[in-house]
Amino acid sequence: MFADYHIHSEFSDDSREPMEKQIERGIELGLEEICFTDHVDYGIKKDWTEGNIEWRGGDGMSYDISQMDPLANVNYPEYFGKLLRMKETYKDKITIKQGLEFGVQTITVNQYEKLWNQYGDQLDFVLLSMHQVNNQEFWTQEFQKGKTQKEYNEEYYREILNTIRVFKHYSVLAHLDLIIRYDRNGVYPFKEVEDIIAEILKQAIKDDKGIEVNTSSWHYGLSDTQPSRKILKLYKDLGGRIITVGSDAHTTKYLADHIKDAYSILKDEI
Repeated sequence: MFADYHIHSEFSDDSREPMEKQIERGIELGLEEICFTDHVDYGIKKDWTEGNIEWRGGDGMSYDISQMDPLANVNYPEYFGKLLRMKETYKDKITIKQGLEFGVQTITVNQYEKLWNQYGDQLDFVLLSMHQVNNQEFWTQEFQKGKTQKEYNEEYYREILNTIRVFKHYSVLAHLDLIIRYDRNGVYPFKEVEDIIAEILKQAIKDDKGIEVNTSSWHYGLSDTQPSRKILKLYKDLGGRIITVGSDAHTTKYLADHIKDAYSILKDEI
């Protein structure tokens, strides 16, 4: 099956791509199945029901809301409502799955438990991602600041392990070694974190969870797959059998990008 299981739309704070545009492009590319996985990042972003949403972006000279992005989680009623409409509209052309990307931290587990209790029955698929630790972002270097490369890498993986020990409402671990994307000191040696990564994978396997190959590694110019081939092989060696592939596309430009390359790597190298 040719499928993309990590796609964003206008319901993610960092995407403006209409859901129907992603779907229509997917049909053009020959995708048989897609799953929308728009962002939820408690601790960093508010739910729309909380009000007082912060807006960011723009040209710095005006307050034109159309040129700015909300620092907010998915608008759940509108999101699931539109997904149902899209599934009906395109039912004869492509299979559309309902997902979310949970940016879980140990300090936000309770909020995701509540979210799951409210909307879990509407979800086909959940990515569990680690986008920040203690509400400190990686891409801004806030999390890494004041720490050695050893310290921030080890803390990152410990946070994932501690989170999945208590939170079980997810399908696969997304871009497991995401910290590499934002590590200005280069790729931290796998052997230095192999033991804790093995513990993460063992826990996921025990819980019947999978891992994702995130093909955005190609357009980010990373030197390896994400997660790395070594992590993929370790997962297989430990008995893991559930792997999804997703482009992490926030625009149609990257939809299904290098999905078939990832299939080949999984088949021929792992």
